[in-house]
Amino acid sequence: MAHDPTQPGDPDATQPVEVQRYGPSAERATEPGWQSAPAWSSREPAVAVASPRRGPGPIPIVIIAVLAGILSGALSALAVSNLLQPPALGTGSVQESPLANAVSDVRIDESSAVIDAVDKVAPAVVTITTTGGGLLGSGSGTGSGFIFDSDGWILTNKHVVDGAQSLTVVTNEGREYAAEVYGIDTLTDLAIIKIEETDLPVAEVGTSAGLEPGQIAVAIGNPLGYENTVTTGVISGLGRQITASDATQTSAETLNNLIQTDAAINPGNSGGPLVNSAGQVIGVNTAVSTTQGLGFAIPIDVATPLMRQSLAGEELRRPWIGVFYQAVDPALAVAENLPVEYGALIANSSGANPIFEGSPAERAGLQEGDVIVAVNGEPITQQSDLSTLILPHSPGDTVTLRILRENSTSEIQVTLGELPSD
Repeated sequence: MAHDPTQPGDPDATQPVEVQRYGPSAERATEPGWQSAPAWSSREPAVAVASPRRGPGPIPIVIIAVLAGILSGALSALAVSNLLQPPALGTGSVQESPLANAVSDVRIDESSAVIDAVDKVAPAVVTITTTGGGLLGSGSGTGSGFIFDSDGWILTNKHVVDGAQSLTVVTNEGREYAAEVYGIDTLTDLAIIKIEETDLPVAEVGTSAGLEPGQIAVAIGNPLGYENTVTTGVISGLGRQITASDATQTSAETLNNLIQTDAAINPGNSGGPLVNSAGQVIGVNTAVSTTQGLGFAIPIDVATPLMRQSLAGEELRRPWIGVFYQAVDPALAVAENLPVEYGALIANSSGANPIFEGSPAERAGLQEGDVIVAVNGEPITQQSDLSTLILPHSPGDTVTLRILRENSTSEIQVTLGELPSD
């Protein structure tokens, strides 16, 4: 077949053999179509000394050089890769430490979760302004709340609205409404108010059951008059008990079974939602420790029965067993010769009958000296006492109490009554 010198990649037959095989010399490197660097040395070649033995030809030498270059490059790349990798943590089941970009991804995911949670809940958070009574007695004050039903039902703190002469609710969109108090809780710092509107944004109500220290907590409200403020932290404790005073420092009440968080809660946050990373309300912000910088929230499961009652048009009521009891701890167990170090001992320190006449406890057959150790299978502990486990229920609900009586265990069904107002 005839050779066509015009085809791409074919050597020019008019050029010297060296140029055809290796490229142009240094002097021709600047000609169009040639590379800028010479393909071989421009020095005069040394005179070779004849050898009695014939060495390998040029092709094997070239192949060996190419293979050596590939191997050298691979080893260099492997060395650089090893330098870039973090040191191993050891052998066995221990995993290698994550790379820096993996840590960055985790941080981005956490931030995205908080942003998404705020986007879900913030439209349902409202500002509550009171005049006369309420937060500042005869003055005026500001608190927070959140819409839990689109027809204008709002959950907030009792101390925000109790005794107020008038209430004004400002939504996240800036619309103002006159509000009325629907009901005040007789047992905790909770209240429900109502505005006349429909199709309002609603906060998703979650559950406070199963919360653990270390979980992300997001507080949303209007602290110090700054609307739509978001603070983040973690759940730093559960089952806390505090004595909370009002803004005038003239009255105080004991609050039990609270969620403790280091998310900043300031005046004005009261009644606002405490939210998890899924954008669900897990608590109602209620108090702050001014000396320790800790915030406290009422678990949302405590408020759930009140919300159900209000939507059903019922009065707000709390469940009642009708006993005086003492929380059992190791010291009381020793003093009373009890077989357990936890639970609720039915007893009255004054010596009076600890069981109310006509109460659910009396009708169920509970006796003085019984130790209630569980409610519906959930043990009574220092963090979850008897009243805490009863509180999420409504009057009329039936619960199962596990009791110890004279070192024998039995279960008793009790239909809860309504907590008296006095």
